Amino acid sequence: MVFWEDVRLHHGGRVDMTRTALEGLGETLSAIDEVVIEATGNCMAVSRVLSPFVRRVVIANPLQVKATAQAHVKTDKIDAGTLANLYAASYLPEIWTPDAATERMRRLEARRYQVVRHRTRIKNEVHSILHAHLIPKCPHADLFNGRGRDWLKRQPVPEDEQIAIERYVRELDRLGEDLAVLDRQIAESTMDDPAVRRLLTITGVNSPVATGLLAAVGDIRRFKSPQKLVSYVGLNPRVRQSGLGAAHHGRISKIGRSHARAMLVEAAWAAAKAPGPLHAFSVRVMARRGHQVAAVAIARKLTVLVWHMLTKEYLWACPSLVAHKMRAMELQAGKPQKKGNKPGPAYTYNIKKLRDQEMHLAEQAQRSYERFVETWRPRPPNQKVRGRLNPTRLE
Repeated sequence: MVFWEDVRLHHGGRVDMTRTALEGLGETLSAIDEVVIEATGNCMAVSRVLSPFVRRVVIANPLQVKATAQAHVKTDKIDAGTLANLYAASYLPEIWTPDAATERMRRLEARRYQVVRHRTRIKNEVHSILHAHLIPKCPHADLFNGRGRDWLKRQPVPEDEQIAIERYVRELDRLGEDLAVLDRQIAESTMDDPAVRRLLTITGVNSPVATGLLAAVGDIRRFKSPQKLVSYVGLNPRVRQSGLGAAHHGRISKIGRSHARAMLVEAAWAAAKAPGPLHAFSVRVMARRGHQVAAVAIARKLTVLVWHMLTKEYLWACPSLVAHKMRAMELQAGKPQKKGNKPGPAYTYNIKKLRDQEMHLAEQAQRSYERFVETWRPRPPNQKVRGRLNPTRLE
C-alpha cells in the first residue's frame, strides 16, 4: 500500500485482506481521499468495504495497466506505486463497477456456465468410453435421454467401464438438478425485465443467452456506439498499422468478456439455421470464408443488433416464437402450469399453420436481403491509394 501526498509516494505497509483490517484502514482515511485498487477476484468486496469512508474507489484494468507500465522488477510495492502515479497523472485505465443487482446476476451466470461446462465434460467422458470400445453412434437423438440411456445400458463394455458410466450418469443427473435451480433463480430475477423480453425477439436468442448478455453488458448507456459493445465482447478484429502503411486486419481480439462472446457465438449457430436475413448473411459469408468465420460474423452482427434493440425499438419478430420463449422462462421461474379450455399466449406456437405463416414471413425477409446484396462484389484495391501510401511504387 502506498499514499500519494505532496507529489510524493509514501509507503504504508501491508493490509490484510479481511473485512476488519479494511475497515480499520478506512477509518484512517478522510472523506476526500480516493482509493485505487487492481481488478482481482475480491476487488468488488474491497470496494464495498472502503466506499463509505472515502470519496471514490477506483478499480484499475490490469491488462491495460500492464501494457502501459510494464517493469522488469515487479513487486507489490512497485505495482502500488505504479497505480498511484498513473491515477495522479489521470492516465489510469479504469473498469466499470456494476451495481449490486448486475453483480448478483453475473455471479449466477458464472455458476450456471460452470455447471454447463461440467456437464459437457461428463458427456464427453461417456462418449470417449464408447469410442474406446468401438461402440457405434447412438441411434437416438440424445444419448442421455430415456431411450438413449436404455440403449447405453445394453452396450457390451467391460464391467469397470459400465460402473464408470453409471457414476457419470448419476453425476449428470445431480448437475441437472443444480442447473434447474440456477435457471429458476435467474428467471425469477429477469422475467419482468423489458430488456429481456426485447432480446428474446431475436432469432437464436433464448432466455439463458438474453440474461447472460444483460448481465455482461450492464448499463447499455456506457457504450456510445455498437462498435464499442463489439469491442467489449472481443469480437472486433485486430488491427496493425505503422506510419503511412496500409492497415492489416487480423483475427478477432478475444479481449473482453469471454462468457458473453461464447453465448453470442452459440446464438449465431442457431440463427444461421433459421430462415431470415441472418441465414442469408451466413450463406454469403460461408461461401467465401467457411462456416467458422461465418458464425463469428453472425455473432458480431447479433452484438450490433443487441445494442440497437437496447437503445431503440425493434420492429420485427415472430410472435408465436417469442410467446413460446416467454412461457418457457415462466416455467423455469416456477410459475404454475395453466390448464383448462382457454388457450394461453404460447398456444399459437403449437399450431403448425400459424408457425408456417411466420416462417413464410421470415423467408420473405431472407429473400429481400438476398436481393439487396446480390449485386455486391469485392472491391478491388485502389492502386492510387496504395501508391500514395508507398511512394516508392509510383512510377
